[in-house]
Amino acid sequence: MCGIVGLFLKDRSLEPQLGSLLTDMLITMTDRGPDSAGIAIYGEENASISKLTVQSDTPDQAFATLEADLGTALGSPVHLRRKDTHAVLHIPRGQLIAARAALAALNPGIRVMSAGDTVEIYKEVGLPKQVAARFDLRAMSGTHGIGHTRMATESMVTTMGAHPFNTGPDQCLVHNGSLSNHNRLRRKLQREGIHIETENDTEVGAAYLTWCMQNGATLGEALESSLNDLDGFFTFLVGTKDGFGVVRDPIACKPAVMAETDQYVAFGSEYRALVNLPGIEGARVWEPEPATVYFWSHADTSTPTEKAA
Repeated sequence: MCGIVGLFLKDRSLEPQLGSLLTDMLITMTDRGPDSAGIAIYGEENASISKLTVQSDTPDQAFATLEADLGTALGSPVHLRRKDTHAVLHIPRGQLIAARAALAALNPGIRVMSAGDTVEIYKEVGLPKQVAARFDLRAMSGTHGIGHTRMATESMVTTMGAHPFNTGPDQCLVHNGSLSNHNRLRRKLQREGIHIETENDTEVGAAYLTWCMQNGATLGEALESSLNDLDGFFTFLVGTKDGFGVVRDPIACKPAVMAETDQYVAFGSEYRALVNLPGIEGARVWEPEPATVYFWSHADTSTPTEKAA
């Protein structure tokens, strides 16, 4: 049992409140996932930089000279912004792959939490309230975000086992459920050159979507394919640079509820995660249908893309 939350803002005036709103939603789901918690925030894009969010169990030592060392390795200026055990590295656009390779050579103990142009992922072991406070999530602004509270069932309680999982640029996944064919699928994806770091079934789900999109599928098509290729019970919430998507397996035994107003679209494992959102009393509230893909994009906030598989 885990808790999932998500918030997609249509009203730009709410962007400074995104971190605070998501934090309240996340903390409400504590009893569904007290082991660890994580959040992905999508902020404003800068045309000249990309971001690597990294983590270390020994941040004082690991981050002390990282900004200068990585800048020297890349031959370009790098800016480091630290938050507790995490740091966001601002990398010149076009150098993300080179930066990851240089980072692995400089300090293999530093773990990459996310990579992309707009996404930042923060996750750690501990109660959601504690994790949110460590990273000052309430102060963050952005266009949309997703979060997760974990109750571990199939892998260890570790930072790397916490959600969200980022396996493609600006793409991440949170998941409630269990994938029964993740070991076989992990081996297949690794043979295809997809990088997977943990034994967590959710990372395999995220990597599967990345693989589909690398082979020409849209996110919607990848989510539709997951209904055929992934075995088990699952509710997926996927973040992208432009928005987020939702899909539930054909049986849909894992809880999910959505709400939409003129200002936002919200997702929660339970309605109580949504009750403090502004204007929730006037929202359209519904349970996502089984085997149906929903997607909201900032390119078009009028209606969701919705397709039954």
